[in-house]
Amino acid sequence: MKKRYTVQNNPFVVPTNDGKIIKEHFGNATDGNPEISIAHMKAPPGWSEPFQTPKFDEYTFIISGKKQFIIDGETIVLEAGQSIKIEKNTRIQYSNPFDQVCEYIAICTPAFSMDLVNRED
Repeated sequence: MKKRYTVQNNPFVVPTNDGKIIKEHFGNATDGNPEISIAHMKAPPGWSEPFQTPKFDEYTFIISGKKQFIIDGETIVLEAGQSIKIEKNTRIQYSNPFDQVCEYIAICTPAFSMDLVNRED
């Protein structure tokens, strides 16, 4: 009988050049699932990404540290224990301008892909 569950012991480690650690547990890169991605992330102090307007909903849960979001011009800072849902087609910029690592879980529906993230140059 086929198992009706999957235990993930080997997440896909996404290559980065900005010091951020991304371990995708489920999603396009790990198991080819285009519907959802679940990733464990660690953003170092001083990290930031360019503005983007993703074509997916993104849920973020902060495990430790703080993460800054600039959403449609409004700055929001989340701390450990807080979470946020950002609807698709929303212009956003993520960063960690603080002095400690921010550890968090990100869930995207549909799954994260570079084709859907729409990063600005």
